[in-house]
Amino acid sequence: MMAGIGLKGLFRSDLPVARDSSGGFLPWLIALMVFFAAMATTGSVGLTDMIARWNRDVAGTLTVQIPPVIGTTAKAKEETAARVERAVRLLQSLPNVVSASEIPADKLAALLEPWLGSRELIDELPTPRLIDVTLNPQARPSLEELQTRLKDAVEGATIDDHQVWMSKLISLAEGLQKLAWGVIALVSFTTTTTVIYATRTALAVHRPHIEVLHFVGATDSYIARQFASRGLALGLLGGLGGLLGAVPTLWAIVRLSEGLQGGLIPAITIAPLTWALLGSFPVIAGLIAMITAHITVRRQLSGML
Repeated sequence: MMAGIGLKGLFRSDLPVARDSSGGFLPWLIALMVFFAAMATTGSVGLTDMIARWNRDVAGTLTVQIPPVIGTTAKAKEETAARVERAVRLLQSLPNVVSASEIPADKLAALLEPWLGSRELIDELPTPRLIDVTLNPQARPSLEELQTRLKDAVEGATIDDHQVWMSKLISLAEGLQKLAWGVIALVSFTTTTTVIYATRTALAVHRPHIEVLHFVGATDSYIARQFASRGLALGLLGGLGGLLGAVPTLWAIVRLSEGLQGGLIPAITIAPLTWALLGSFPVIAGLIAMITAHITVRRQLSGML
């Protein structure tokens, strides 16, 4: 009941702006803009979290690959294990290496199974052994020097520095993040421009009423408040509609991402703070419409009469 009275109060005016169709399209357009802004904002926040996770998990790590001794005999397996052990001891002895450990064979088999097939086939193939290395982020060793020392200890050992390819992935994510902010800026500009157009149209339609109000002593500020209240109401109405459309869409995206099992691309989650930010969008849309309408009317009235 109180909400209905408040909404009527927002539309109430000495000008018949609530009964004309000059701003009838405005709530629909604002709803669409708020929907786009909500999707872009959530995407930008998600990319920020993803980039931070990549930098945290990968920036200080690398992988050492040890080629196996060809053959399936017990001697070949022992020689391969000896190679891995030498490489691990060498890495653990370096001052800039925090930890070095062999990736278990079961884990490697689980990673390769989707591409190579059964575990039995993987066991028969001469797959390389991998060593997971964590570096001191404040004092990374020279990769060229580390590569040389590894080759001296284990013939054919190679280093896979994750930063080489991860930097390209991070650059892509940062580019998408900038694109999302560009969408938000475009949405704000479009909303403001539309409110200006609708307000100017309403001013032209109600010019006779405005002249009468001026004649009886109404100030420009008073008249501008009539249009500002109308803009606030339409902005809130459209913003709420856009938010009601964005929430189930985002919920569906979150549910679809639940099938992701960690790895490079984590499952999508939306933090409570992000939901709170999205909840403020209708108010922001209403304030943008109100302020834009007020400024537009004041400027137009200064040259109208």
